[in-house]
Amino acid sequence: MAVKILTSTLIGLDQFRQDPVAALQHAEQGTLAVLEQYAPVMYAITPERLAQLLALEAAAQQPNDVMLDESLFSSESAPVAIPAGKFAMYPQWQPDADFERQAAIWGIALSEPLTATELAGFTAYWQAEGRLFHHVQWQQKLARSVQMQRATQGGQPKRDITRITDPDRTTPDGFRGD
Repeated sequence: MAVKILTSTLIGLDQFRQDPVAALQHAEQGTLAVLEQYAPVMYAITPERLAQLLALEAAAQQPNDVMLDESLFSSESAPVAIPAGKFAMYPQWQPDADFERQAAIWGIALSEPLTATELAGFTAYWQAEGRLFHHVQWQQKLARSVQMQRATQGGQPKRDITRITDPDRTTPDGFRGD
């Protein structure tokens, strides 16, 4: 039987860590949502509330209709989870989908979307450094890095030094031709 557990009692993860028993004692109907950065990371219930829920499930005597979609386990489409707290840069790290909008909020207007080359260079550099930052801090560093990199190139794409140009075969005015 599928049962939704709703609670209006919210608490921060740090506060919950300090005294989880007291937090549960003050929870409405013995149910508590624990948040970190305004997102639920876990739910806690008292033994009494668990007994109530198990009794409801036993009374319903319906088979469990929970089915997991096989696509959830596909390694091709599984998104890379962002580590909580500070972490070292890793090769699969990606900025948020709204990275350009966030950069604009931080005062960094990126005229073009982030390229794969820019992201690869950034992650390779910081992976070697081994420094620890929060996800938002990494994004801010990326935005500043892209801004500085593009400014040093005058807003132009990086010049390909292996490209061979066609020589100019015209004779300028004032010079004698053969």
